[in-house]
Amino acid sequence: MPKSVYIHIPFCKSKCAYCSFVSFNKLELIESYADALLSEISAKYQGEALNTLYFGGGTPSLIPSAILKKIISRFNLLDNCEVTLELNPDDAEDLKDLYSAGINRLSIGSQSFDDKILKQIGRRHNSQDIIRAVKLAKDAGFKNISIDLIYGLPNQDIKILRNDLQKVLELDIQHVSTYGLKIEEDSFWGRNPKYLPKNIPDNDAQADMYEEINSFLERNGFLRYEISNFAKSGFESRHNLNYWDNGEYYGFGVSAHGYEKGIRYSNFCTLEEYINNPLSHREEHVLSPQERLEEEIFLGFRKRAGISVSRIKERFSVDFEQEYADILEKYKDFIEKTPEGYTLNLKGVLISNIILADFISGND
Repeated sequence: MPKSVYIHIPFCKSKCAYCSFVSFNKLELIESYADALLSEISAKYQGEALNTLYFGGGTPSLIPSAILKKIISRFNLLDNCEVTLELNPDDAEDLKDLYSAGINRLSIGSQSFDDKILKQIGRRHNSQDIIRAVKLAKDAGFKNISIDLIYGLPNQDIKILRNDLQKVLELDIQHVSTYGLKIEEDSFWGRNPKYLPKNIPDNDAQADMYEEINSFLERNGFLRYEISNFAKSGFESRHNLNYWDNGEYYGFGVSAHGYEKGIRYSNFCTLEEYINNPLSHREEHVLSPQERLEEEIFLGFRKRAGISVSRIKERFSVDFEQEYADILEKYKDFIEKTPEGYTLNLKGVLISNIILADFISGND
């Protein structure tokens, strides 16, 4: 039974040039959306005690704290439930209300501390807004704060990246998520390539930046526990670890994805469709045993802990070392043995897409 819930809040005041997430500048529909969301939760949530609850977006911090509190009250939360809300640095006015509503972890969408870059990619905030948001969060009582950074941004080089990392360190937070810039088809830049900046670092430069991020953060007390995520001890995102552990979870809201009883599903992607029919899924896919095995491998290798040979044997009756002996030999310089199974080393992480594609295609 799912012990985690993801809720999508699809509202933004404006959309960044690189963003392809489902979001809308229709703030007048927030209350109607909340009503539909509560209807979906009432119809589908089975009352399980939750280990994690995550509000993603969009910009969840645009939802009034009273509505958030009403949504949270519908769930049976364990005493130590991790309740995360994504926050834009310029929406940090009601953090005490958010904390009293039950939010206990913030994920702040900083992306960079370079004001010129922030303006170029369409962010509304500046570096001082990030610093202010973290201070206000601490003052409100938050002790579990994460910051998002993007590397490979226009005009960004190693020097600028190091400055970003140093600023993160000075803020004394607990978690950092880092993402390489990708130009998705559904983003503004993807739909309008004529506006795409010409000075975007190439793949080799991005790889150098990723290695710098690893080196800097691990020297300063942050462990890379997943390809894109670093945390101080005890502050790993339990919600995201459930994804990478191939665990079940509910998905509520526009475009939300969920995974229950071997079925992956997604909701409608427009506000109007969802508000008019919040109880129907847009798509459902029953995973075959082979697909579930491949997901176990693909998701497991994203974690620093890697995959568990005994778990794969127990769940799928597959001898991993025998079944994938050729691939393990092929990538022996990139895959390391652990007490439980196998993990990617840093060189392996840099070519993880290639390695993982072999594990998937190798069993077709």
